[in-house]
Amino acid sequence: MILAAGLGTRLKPLTDHKPKALLEWEGTPLLEHIVLKLKSAGFTSIIINVHHFAEMIMDFVKTKKDFGIHIEFSHEKEELLDTGGGIAHASWFFGKEPFLVYNVDISSNIDLRAMYRDHLNSGAIATLAVKERVTTRSLLMNREGYLKGWRDNRTGETILCGDEEEGMVPIAFSAIHIMDPGVFQFFPKEKRFPLMPFYLELAKTHPVRLYRHDRDTWTDMSKLESFS
Repeated sequence: MILAAGLGTRLKPLTDHKPKALLEWEGTPLLEHIVLKLKSAGFTSIIINVHHFAEMIMDFVKTKKDFGIHIEFSHEKEELLDTGGGIAHASWFFGKEPFLVYNVDISSNIDLRAMYRDHLNSGAIATLAVKERVTTRSLLMNREGYLKGWRDNRTGETILCGDEEEGMVPIAFSAIHIMDPGVFQFFPKEKRFPLMPFYLELAKTHPVRLYRHDRDTWTDMSKLESFS
């Protein structure tokens, strides 16, 4: 799944007349970069959630003849459902295999095949890509590489998934993750909800793995300076 429904507020005025997903980087729209990356990694079915300038995104994919793979859309027409709600809204698309979720505004050379294999071998219910970098909010990882908490590095606010606190490693989430379809039974009943609080609650009872990719490139394309 490619998350492409956002308003792109931090990219104004670039997003005043087109969606973030269609902003060009190195001469190619962000969405095309991600679709081709997923396709090269072996993914043959993709769903894209849309909201802001949704028709423009759908028309673009149509002109590309769906990039030669199976592409569907999850249209959040009435309101943005946040990350968790957006994934829940598209749950009809997923089968019995673990699925990848990738933010359209993230550029990285992460090896998605290796991450997927790691997820399958770990037996985790979800795997989040993480990287050592400067960030305002960190996930907290234990020695075994599993999610055990979250910290706001500006205020010091900390949320733990259990009693364990010593030896925690702060690490940044890369907005790339793999989920087992079994997560849907634990989703909140609300239509709109953020994903990270859900992951923190899930990690109290189920293994949520953190997959480190420190040597890979990673760029947040949701900032104006990324296009300068």
